[in-house]
Amino acid sequence: MSGLRSITAVLAIMALAGCGKAGNPDQQAASAEAVPAEPSLASAPAAFGQCAACHALAPGKHGIGPSLFGIYGTKAGDIPGYNFSPQLKASGLTWDDATLDKWLAGPMQLVPGTKMTYGGMSDAAKRQTLIAYLKTLK
Repeated sequence: MSGLRSITAVLAIMALAGCGKAGNPDQQAASAEAVPAEPSLASAPAAFGQCAACHALAPGKHGIGPSLFGIYGTKAGDIPGYNFSPQLKASGLTWDDATLDKWLAGPMQLVPGTKMTYGGMSDAAKRQTLIAYLKTLK
């Protein structure tokens, strides 16, 4: 189920659960606010446009590439529900600042045999902006 559909389903269940019950509207509003919002492409840096062609921002929503939600600090190839290349799984990499910088500069040079055929981003400032953004996706 996609992230948006999951949120919609949770909200619908919450609304149905409240039918016929008197309740405090402030408590009901607080419950609805507890549902985390999906990250939006509108909040992503312009350089993420290249990434968005293959990667989603919503947790568990995979496309050609895995979701990038919560990727920072994880081991390469450990995001559930995505079929990573054996080379990436065996790489032993952890997605930290230094590794992400090398990866974004040239994934195929860092991990030969990876499924990510992206040629790399030569602009170091754009890479740093992307890395800072990825750190916010929690």
